[in-house]
Amino acid sequence: MTSLQIENLFGVAGKVVLVTGGSRGIGKMIASAFVRNGAKVYISARSSKDCDVTAQELCALGPGKCVAIPADMQKMSEVERLVTALSSKEKALHVLVNNAGTVWAESLDDYPDEGFTKVLTLNLQRVFTLTQKLLPLLRAGASQAGQENNVYKDPARIINIGSVEGLGVPDHDTYAYSAAKAGLHHLSRHLGGRLGPEGIVSNTIACGAFQSKMTAQMLETTGDVIVSQVPTNRLGTPEDVAGAALFLSSRAGAYVNGATIALDGGFLVNMPASKL
Repeated sequence: MTSLQIENLFGVAGKVVLVTGGSRGIGKMIASAFVRNGAKVYISARSSKDCDVTAQELCALGPGKCVAIPADMQKMSEVERLVTALSSKEKALHVLVNNAGTVWAESLDDYPDEGFTKVLTLNLQRVFTLTQKLLPLLRAGASQAGQENNVYKDPARIINIGSVEGLGVPDHDTYAYSAAKAGLHHLSRHLGGRLGPEGIVSNTIACGAFQSKMTAQMLETTGDVIVSQVPTNRLGTPEDVAGAALFLSSRAGAYVNGATIALDGGFLVNMPASKL
């Protein structure tokens, strides 16, 4: 391995990236990392105002760029509009980060059908829909670096933002959310197996507790309890999820396909305190 290869091992400069749900929370953390490392990042979210504000903020960080394409991912027509808008601006997409999502908590007896439908649609079905519609751009992204002996030199990346709730059974009433994330993890593996030969790899980051608007109420009421169950004794930070996304998108992560990475500080492997 040459020194130049080592220096560029985690590089993403010049790549075109789309981050859904990129105006705030984990999506914004990831988008910020790509911009800071020289990528051209498109962010999408339902709120045009939030998208525009975040895009301006991230552009100021440089050296990369951030462009807002607002879209309500619950609606098929909006997914199609997003794809059309991106296709009019770019001939290739190198990284797709499926982050847009929602949660609905309700007691088991009272959990509404519309809540289940809303969560599964956005957190699972629309991930498939958007990925499917963006395949021509992702294939073009994979082809840009060329092939050698039937191997793509720099695969296009699909990064799905999952959750530890899709890996273990949660102790709160988020039935649709945990089911959708479990489905997302398996969908990601299925996509990785199907698309890998075409130069597109698919992986999942299963996030634990991070500070965001989605988790704000939960952390306000039970944050201390949650942290006490994390062996590393803290919540996730922007650097944590940014580092994982950059790894998966760079040469360093090019051989990772179909993986689900638990980014949770050890929450899933927490053990009772020793009585010795």
